[in-house]
Amino acid sequence: MDNKGTFTGTGFDNRITRLFGIQYPIIQAGMIWASGWRLASAVSNAGGLGLIGAGSMYPEVLLEHIQKCKQATDKPFGVNLPLLYPDIDKHIQHIIDEQVPIVFTSAGNPKTWTPVLKEHGITVVHVVSSAKFAKKSEDAGVDAVVAEGFEAGGHNGREETTTLVLIPSVREAINIPLIAAGGIATGKAMFATMALGAEGVQIGSRFICTPEASSHANFKQAIIDAKEGDTSLTLKGLTPVRLIKNDFYIKVFEAENRGATKEELAEILGRARAKKGMFEGDLTEGELEVGQVSGFINEIKPAADTVAEIWNEFKATAENPFG
Repeated sequence: MDNKGTFTGTGFDNRITRLFGIQYPIIQAGMIWASGWRLASAVSNAGGLGLIGAGSMYPEVLLEHIQKCKQATDKPFGVNLPLLYPDIDKHIQHIIDEQVPIVFTSAGNPKTWTPVLKEHGITVVHVVSSAKFAKKSEDAGVDAVVAEGFEAGGHNGREETTTLVLIPSVREAINIPLIAAGGIATGKAMFATMALGAEGVQIGSRFICTPEASSHANFKQAIIDAKEGDTSLTLKGLTPVRLIKNDFYIKVFEAENRGATKEELAEILGRARAKKGMFEGDLTEGELEVGQVSGFINEIKPAADTVAEIWNEFKATAENPFG
């Protein structure tokens, strides 16, 4: 692992830990309806990088979460910001005013806001699903990229490239630091992606099943109950998203099979479907966004314990990869 970094007495030293000022190269994904200030601060306090998920927040709600996160931790934290959000300019202003040190952007063109954020000393990371867009992100001036394989939960790339194929491809395409995402929930999976060229990992689904995540208890239990094959990438006619299979998923699946138009799919999706499922706990008609790795998750565990478990397994695997 010398080419990726070195172990220190308290953590790890590589481009990702130095870029963010963190102890371990473990980033908690900024998931909608899950990643509020409690989860973000808990992960940051545990030595990783916690992210507030702005995608499900009005500007004034994001401001509240940023301010509470600053009170709950003196460690670096960030905000995950979908660039297609309608009030993006208000979100950006709150981030600048509150001096948030790190922003992860997604779902849009990084050229639009990266220069503005960097003018204010903010570290910018962009989420991509292909080597092509990783290179475009590097050209746009971002400090690092997250390459997310299609195993990941939530909104996903149309290419359907798996993480173990995507990471080495992106590594060859860019020179800036690379973070792997999609299908990672353990230290062993972290080691595998870093052996392929990643310098850190972003983990989402595992952190939903923590007491600090704001997701509904019903949704957390649905993840614990999920088995291999219980998620699927769907809504490809709109924006691809990986969901737990439930009654809502079946409606979408049947509509896609009969050749439904984008308009029909949008009507089935309706409004606030994700909130209904993940925040309000409607397991029948709600949208339940989670990754394939949900089949490995079988308990609710505090965020700090989750970070420690992943890190300790990673370190043990690096020291004895065939043990």
